[in-house]
Amino acid sequence: MTVAIVDYGIGNLHSVSKAIERLGYEPLVTGDPGEILGADRVILPGVGAFGDAMDHLRESGLDAVVKEVAAKGRQPLLGICLGMQLLFTESEEYGNHKGLDLLPGTVVRFEAREGFKVPHMGWNKLQYLQPENPLLKGLEEGHVYFVHSYHAHVEQKNDLLAVTDYGHPVTAIVGRGSVFGMQFHPEKSGELGRKLLEQFLKMEI
Repeated sequence: MTVAIVDYGIGNLHSVSKAIERLGYEPLVTGDPGEILGADRVILPGVGAFGDAMDHLRESGLDAVVKEVAAKGRQPLLGICLGMQLLFTESEEYGNHKGLDLLPGTVVRFEAREGFKVPHMGWNKLQYLQPENPLLKGLEEGHVYFVHSYHAHVEQKNDLLAVTDYGHPVTAIVGRGSVFGMQFHPEKSGELGRKLLEQFLKMEI
């Protein structure tokens, strides 16, 4: 099985690639459209600002490639951290920026709340809303590692697979058809993160 990790100039490519290797699969860090479209699984990583990331995707033409992967529905697609946020319609990070619009919703900044620092950084427990989803089935709820200042407001309830609590419910895992996203870093989230990545790599859609 080939796992394409989309290289568009912004992303935690090394740590994701190593996590895939540890699971016994072949990671392919690539910005080549043919290699991405020919892979068995596709991962869209990301760190940094939403607008910059979308600019890089558009300039490289990889926004259209990721949309094609999603439209065909034959290859499970996973967005990680900023990569998950890019799946949504738009973001309010440093202005208004259009996303890939694969999932309806808006990425917004955490509101200042007493006792809750921004960025949200550290280990928080997942709460599964759809435990029978192929990505979550058979897994116990547990803690995963978050680092983010913005979070996704999901418009369609059925797209929300798991949340965490950070003063209010925060989108943690999303999914629709063959498209999935994790706000946290599964590659830095210990045993549960490893199992979630493995479920993604093994799932039938």
